[in-house]
Amino acid sequence: MLNKPLVNTYLPCLLRPGRYVLTIIVLIGIFLMGCKPEKQDLSLAEIGKEEAVDVSSIKEPMTGDIIFHESLSSQSAAIQAATKSRYSHVGMIVIKEGVPYVFEAISKTSYTPLKDWVERGKDYHFVLKRYKERLLTKEEKIALVKYAEKWEGTDYDLYFEWSDEQVYCSELVWKVYKEVLGVELGTTATVASFDLESTVVKNKMKERYGENIPLNEIVISPSAVFYSDELVDVPLK
Repeated sequence: MLNKPLVNTYLPCLLRPGRYVLTIIVLIGIFLMGCKPEKQDLSLAEIGKEEAVDVSSIKEPMTGDIIFHESLSSQSAAIQAATKSRYSHVGMIVIKEGVPYVFEAISKTSYTPLKDWVERGKDYHFVLKRYKERLLTKEEKIALVKYAEKWEGTDYDLYFEWSDEQVYCSELVWKVYKEVLGVELGTTATVASFDLESTVVKNKMKERYGENIPLNEIVISPSAVFYSDELVDVPLK
């Protein structure tokens, strides 16, 4: 409702034809000032545009999050020994129609319901991490998923080669972030840079490569992604 003194002040101007248009403009301005909307809370889809938002403040999985666990696969012990890390498997969260999935490179690169993925790891333990700089926009999330899905159905790369013909878990998430956001989740290394001295590692390497171990092959390990400075932990409790 307009302020009564303001109405009494400007109403006589309406009786002066020469000032009719100017008066209308003034009254509209006064009305708009009195009806300025309050700042509304942002939805999850919009909140990515707010630079000041704490990225770990949303305590639920979001598309683009990176998730880690201790795999129970036959090669997990060798990966852990070679990289000196508990975490031997990694994937990327994708929310589809409100349901969280993990897009991961396993026997065939595919979607796994988050619940099933957690149950598949040791002791149901996992760690969720998120890009630290800001929340991703809706457009960036769509781009991440679209680029990741170029590998859907691709065979797992047992030889950890740096090519797109086959793909392993940490290679998948690293290349997706690098291609879409220009962000490197950890530093690549050569096979020779890992600890290859333990029995479990030697046995697995011999099984895969025989006597021709590709020591100069470029790789990205789950531990390198896990300790990346570009990610922060997301506490879910």
